[in-house]
Amino acid sequence: MKYSYIALSGVLALAAVDAYAQIHQTQVADSAALERIYNLNPIVVTGSGHHQRLKSTATPVRMLSGQEIAEQGITTFDGALTRLLPQVSMAPNSMGSFLRLNGLGNKYILILINGQKLSGDISSNIDLNRINMARVKRIEVLDGAASSLYGSDAIAGVINIITDQPTQNLISVTSDTRISGKGQLTESVNLDIYAHGFGSYTSYSHDRADSYQNSRMEYVKGSDTETQPTLAPLFTGYRSDLLSQRFTYSPGKRLAFNAGINYSAKITDRPNTNPDISGGTDYEMRYRGLRWNVGGIYKFNSRHSLQADFTADNFKYGREYDVETKNNKVGDYVQSKKQRTLEGQLKGILGLTSRSTTVIGADWRRDQLQASSGNIDQHTYILAAYAQHEMKLTEQLNATVGARYDYHRQFHSQFTPKATLMYSPGLFNFRATYSAGFRAPGLDELYYHYYSVNRGKPQIIFGSQKLNPEKSQYWALNAEYRTNQLAVSLTGYVNNISDMVIRQDLPVDEQSLALLQQEFPEMNTDEASKLERYSLYRNSDKGRVEGLLLNVSANLFPGFSLSANYAYTYARTKSAGKWEVLDRSIRNTATLAANYHHAWRHYALNVNLNGRFQSKTYYNAYENAPGFGIWNLHTTHSFHYLRWAIIEPSIGIDNIFDKTDSRIDSSLRKYALFSPGRMIVAGVRIKFRR
Repeated sequence: MKYSYIALSGVLALAAVDAYAQIHQTQVADSAALERIYNLNPIVVTGSGHHQRLKSTATPVRMLSGQEIAEQGITTFDGALTRLLPQVSMAPNSMGSFLRLNGLGNKYILILINGQKLSGDISSNIDLNRINMARVKRIEVLDGAASSLYGSDAIAGVINIITDQPTQNLISVTSDTRISGKGQLTESVNLDIYAHGFGSYTSYSHDRADSYQNSRMEYVKGSDTETQPTLAPLFTGYRSDLLSQRFTYSPGKRLAFNAGINYSAKITDRPNTNPDISGGTDYEMRYRGLRWNVGGIYKFNSRHSLQADFTADNFKYGREYDVETKNNKVGDYVQSKKQRTLEGQLKGILGLTSRSTTVIGADWRRDQLQASSGNIDQHTYILAAYAQHEMKLTEQLNATVGARYDYHRQFHSQFTPKATLMYSPGLFNFRATYSAGFRAPGLDELYYHYYSVNRGKPQIIFGSQKLNPEKSQYWALNAEYRTNQLAVSLTGYVNNISDMVIRQDLPVDEQSLALLQQEFPEMNTDEASKLERYSLYRNSDKGRVEGLLLNVSANLFPGFSLSANYAYTYARTKSAGKWEVLDRSIRNTATLAANYHHAWRHYALNVNLNGRFQSKTYYNAYENAPGFGIWNLHTTHSFHYLRWAIIEPSIGIDNIFDKTDSRIDSSLRKYALFSPGRMIVAGVRIKFRR
């Protein structure tokens, strides 16, 4: 609990300087420095489904601004979340990124882009490279169950990426480049054109990194002392490209249209198979994504609006061979999985009285999955209707009630209510929240009949059509103090989940092996001799997550900002009458960031020091991964000698104190820290604007 003492001490210290900061704010003449003071009461949309000031929303939302992300030199989505949010953890691998929020994994987290779901995953690992960080205006994170507004999957929380589309008459070209060690390179170019209500926003980004190891050795199977060299990387390298185009048109103040398309391509870069050293692979994983959407909004007046959106999201991946095998030549591509999601949304925001806001909506979604290795060609659909009414009962008391009805093709009717109460005396807010969540099992969990061989080891997974939907009951209490100089928020929550879907590993004996060989005749004798277990999806008894979130942000004096965040998470699952700590969960995590900005005539300096600290990561079937603390330093230098151009070189150090996890790899070890150690980071941003 040492992190909680540090965080609480910080709150007391910041409260002591809050009064000084408010007085000193008016005594500063350096207006350029003031431009970089954080807005501690921004506008958000995710918590309530309509735009509100953060202080006014009845459901607490954590907002990461594009400014915060840029100041820390972050160019990836996983970097933005893990450096700024302690309740988020990430484990990258060749199959994508295993994201965890408030103790719960990928499948319980709903990721949205401008309110529309991002689909496409690889073995439940989201391909986060499909998110265009060059276009991020802000990231809003809603903790806890939120199915009353967002439907299936919103059990751990909702992450909504809001993109930036300037609406001032301009022509703007922006180029961003960032390089560091281990072949890490990010480049992006944006072209923005806006005139007379028409906007065109074009973006291209390229992201790449090399595979790397922190230890070149592994234990020989069955031994705790004998080691041998391995090629298996701790971090899997990749090359990724993303091209996006978005158009907007506003013929008047009341009506606006938008349309966009995004194409993404990614391929891993792993060491090839070597007969003399283990850990190599015969193929790379190749991913392709195509996503497009159209939509519009009509504002009857400032209180009434109607919005419609349609999104199509296609994602596929497979194996591209770079080593000749028995069945494949170099360059062959074998598709493993293809997903397609179609979604239509209709939402109305109504100010029926001067003291209330009502949100009503309807959704339709169709999911399709084709998986050759899993022997699946299935689809499902969901029809939904929802309503939420937010009312100001008194000057200091607000109440929100809402409910959603979903009809799922396989699981039929699902009902998820929500109720919140907010009491706001002066600069304080006190909130109480109840919300329900549900998650419909995926098509892979329902229908998988999967057989694959990876590095010579066979893998078998069975789905089950007898699965029940997962459901959650989320309770939270929040206390908040917020001014222009200081914001402190403390949230305690409990999230109870029933019928959790797990993948159970079962041992293989002579009888089960014979049955498995009948099910998968393509499995040869050598592969069958290496089969130790097979897996099937089933409902576990239940899960429970208890947590505490503490967020502090302060503008201590003009040009200097400080933020401190702490998350305590106790996540457990109960199966066969036995409680166990949830796999990959972390008990204590904290993030800290200090930012200083000052401007002179034609030059501005920004210095950011940030750190992440976490206790050990729990692995039930493996050795727990040790905790760590990482500090990063980033500086940006802005030159404004020309009115139509800005040049911003940057330089920094990632992992200042060279912290790494260099344990020798073994079948009993998993990792939480994936850093290769200390690295110099350099970049440059060039912006032309007319």
